[in-house]
Amino acid sequence: MEIIRFADLRPQPWRNGGGVTRELASHPRAASAQDGVWDWRVSIADVTKAGDFSPFPGMERVLTVIDGELLLLTVDGGEHPLEKYRPFRFSGEAASSSALPTGDIRDLNVIARTGAFKGYTSIVELSKKRAHPVFEGQLGILLQGQATVTTAVTTAEPAAESAPAPGEPEALNRYDAVVGSDTQTPEILGRGFLAVVSIDPVAG
Repeated sequence: MEIIRFADLRPQPWRNGGGVTRELASHPRAASAQDGVWDWRVSIADVTKAGDFSPFPGMERVLTVIDGELLLLTVDGGEHPLEKYRPFRFSGEAASSSALPTGDIRDLNVIARTGAFKGYTSIVELSKKRAHPVFEGQLGILLQGQATVTTAVTTAEPAAESAPAPGEPEALNRYDAVVGSDTQTPEILGRGFLAVVSIDPVAG
């Protein structure tokens, strides 16, 4: 089971000085969060100043405010008020800028190369009684609350007696990300909210 600890991520300052980005995952892995040589990237950004967003030609973006009240996003001249936990999809090629009418915000960004991958973000409420699985091609990111993660073997064949038992629960801190798997599927239990990011290859 792989856990990406938010506290271990290095902040990358924006070129315009309006914020910083911490990359959770990318493919193929880029040398820098600013390189843009990847086909998809999942990151968390702190936005501290209004201004233009960097363009990402040939990409599609899904942006979700995960801390703070409101981001006023302008895309190709149209204004879109983005409230907390409401994902918004737009073209990376579009001229886009932000305003912060209620103060600084933190957002979750999913950027994927158009025609190669499709990114999705959903916000789910966690339960202490029913675990939420994180499958292959997904990241589960704890946005708020307290949670633990364990692994569960999910195969059609009965487990051999010598097969390892699922591991002990590991505590998640805020913004830690759990990497999904279909063989030893991580399962998250707790109270709070989880962002589930899915990166799907585009067929054909």
